[in-house]
Amino acid sequence: MRSRTSRLIGTIGSLALAGALVACGSSASDTAAPLSNAADAGDVKHPEWSKYTFTIGDNGGDGSQELAKVTGVFDNAPYKVKFARFTYGPPLVQAAASGDIDLGSVGDVPPITGAAKEYGFKIVAVNRSLTPDQAVENIIVPKGSKLRTAADLKGKKIAVPQGSSAHGLALNALKSVGLTPKDVKLVFLDPAAGATAFNTGKVDAWSIWNPQSAIAVKNGARILVKGLPPIDQTSSYYVANDSSLKDRTKRAALTDVLKRLSREFAWAVKNPDKYAQALSKEQGIPLADAKASLAAYSNRVTPVEHSDIELEQKLADAFLDAGQITTKVDVESITDNLLPAGYDSSKLKVTS
Repeated sequence: MRSRTSRLIGTIGSLALAGALVACGSSASDTAAPLSNAADAGDVKHPEWSKYTFTIGDNGGDGSQELAKVTGVFDNAPYKVKFARFTYGPPLVQAAASGDIDLGSVGDVPPITGAAKEYGFKIVAVNRSLTPDQAVENIIVPKGSKLRTAADLKGKKIAVPQGSSAHGLALNALKSVGLTPKDVKLVFLDPAAGATAFNTGKVDAWSIWNPQSAIAVKNGARILVKGLPPIDQTSSYYVANDSSLKDRTKRAALTDVLKRLSREFAWAVKNPDKYAQALSKEQGIPLADAKASLAAYSNRVTPVEHSDIELEQKLADAFLDAGQITTKVDVESITDNLLPAGYDSSKLKVTS
């Protein structure tokens, strides 16, 4: 097995560690941050957690790092946190398994492809869209394309980030019209390379999430297939390092990290203008583009339910049947809820 250092180097193109720690007692400004006292009422102090520094995986710039500064959600935490940026999910899952990060959110497919490679991680929570009738990813075609339906993709080149949720959307879209991956040319490209291929006409379609999809549509692209049920999920999943979950003290602290993250996102949903500003700054995109893709980031955090496991298992089986993975995945065996039953971040009381 390769060393931890070599695993991290292998993902360096998709991972950037934030330079600063968000430490307990820090403040984003002289004014008290809205969540600077974010601990649940009745929580006891945990001095034993002071030895921990948790690294949170940020998948594509979801605003979590900037929101932590704005809200002060980790200001009074008895541990430190830092953030690591990934451009898409598979490297994040690998980093969670290796211990290079402790917690991170990914789409529906990366846990499946990671489990097929026997990575050591668990699915610990769900990010459920608050706007489930709006797609967070789509298959898009360039302006002027003659493609009108998923069936028209036969024989065409489709840019896809391999092992990502957009990969799952492409497979399910093809299956819905009786096609298989053998009937098209899947061109596996990371999001940046996919954008270049799409914009230069080297592929006929692109399966991709927001904000890339929303920005492309704003610039003239057209949605061919929306990433909505029954062919796609609108939920994403939190994953955590398996060994950390087995340590009782560290697990309890990690649960607190997840609760604070869910609280900052609950605040963001109730403060959309400030959320859009955080996304704009973190992703380096115009504020108008951040606002256009805001719905994709408006979620509520809950425990994993049986229905989620069933959906993931169905997707895992589809990947196996399509030859995209070679090992059968048992989704239930890689699920380990961190949050208590009934937890729902949308019901949290947060100040503006």
